[in-house]
Amino acid sequence: MKFYILAGEASGDLHGSNLVKELRAQLPHSEFAGWGGDLLAAQGVKISKHIAQLAFMGFTQVLSNMGTILQNFRDAKAEIESWKPDAIIFIDYPGFNLRMCAWAKLNGYRTVYYISPQIWAWKESRVKIIRQSVDLMLVILPFEEAFYQKHGVKVTYVGHPLLDAISPGAQTGVTQQIALLPGSRRQEVRSTLPIMAAASSAFTRYKAVVAQAPALSADLYSSMLGNSSAQLVQGRTHQILAQSRVAAVTSGTATLESGVIGTPQVVCYRAGNASVWLAKRLIKVKFISLVNLILDRELVPELIQHKLNADTLRRELESLMEGPKRQVVLAGYQELRQRLGDGGASGRAASAIADFIR
Repeated sequence: MKFYILAGEASGDLHGSNLVKELRAQLPHSEFAGWGGDLLAAQGVKISKHIAQLAFMGFTQVLSNMGTILQNFRDAKAEIESWKPDAIIFIDYPGFNLRMCAWAKLNGYRTVYYISPQIWAWKESRVKIIRQSVDLMLVILPFEEAFYQKHGVKVTYVGHPLLDAISPGAQTGVTQQIALLPGSRRQEVRSTLPIMAAASSAFTRYKAVVAQAPALSADLYSSMLGNSSAQLVQGRTHQILAQSRVAAVTSGTATLESGVIGTPQVVCYRAGNASVWLAKRLIKVKFISLVNLILDRELVPELIQHKLNADTLRRELESLMEGPKRQVVLAGYQELRQRLGDGGASGRAASAIADFIR
């Protein structure tokens, strides 16, 4: 079997690598090629375009890089037509992957989508594209299965692959450390890291540790940290979280990682004015963090746009260091892990794909 994989972000590289590992175990003579990062490459996937070249976020940045994005579409189509895979596996990355999936289906390829686009939060109209172009949708959040069933999409809930990548409840909280997770995209780091560093500097008894995304250079982080004493560490995000008392986390998969590990967090988000203007008109959900979305209540504080500043972030972090608010968050994390279920999502996803492709 030949599988072509399209993963455009760090989380897709992580979960895609675990999926490929399971697929190799179940379909041992399979071949893999596509786009991704170092983790997919380590599983023997022939990577032709790295995730470092692919992360465009926000309305303004997409427009300014439209020429590159259009060339990416042409490159992916040419590679697929040349390699002729038995199936294409699309991993999250919806702005690019949904369009590629529609093209693939029209051209006779079997399509699998792993880790659903969050169309239940905004652009629900995209479900029509998914119904027409996705042969098998594999979802990782408990409420997504009912959403797709309602819209007539063939869907399988496999559980969250984070439970395969990290140990639930691994947080120690014994070290005098604050974790700073400013995101995996360049523009996220630029907008949130200076604020995170300024807020953490107020805690003189604690060391601030910044989790560096694998696709971004150390120079970017250094330029945003300025005179901050925060330590920059690459490739050990889960360990950083497990050893930290609290964390400041840019909205995204990392909010769920913090919840599963058990580190009380403050969720941070700031974007350009054009992106925020558009988001306010399209987004339908009450929260931006996956922890709060899954629990359907605000367990962890969310600081968005003008609310995200050094003073407010410092106060929120301080409230989670000790006392009743910390205990409420830790109890909520236990409920979160129960809702996500047991591990084994990668294996279940591989089994669903193997059954589909045979």
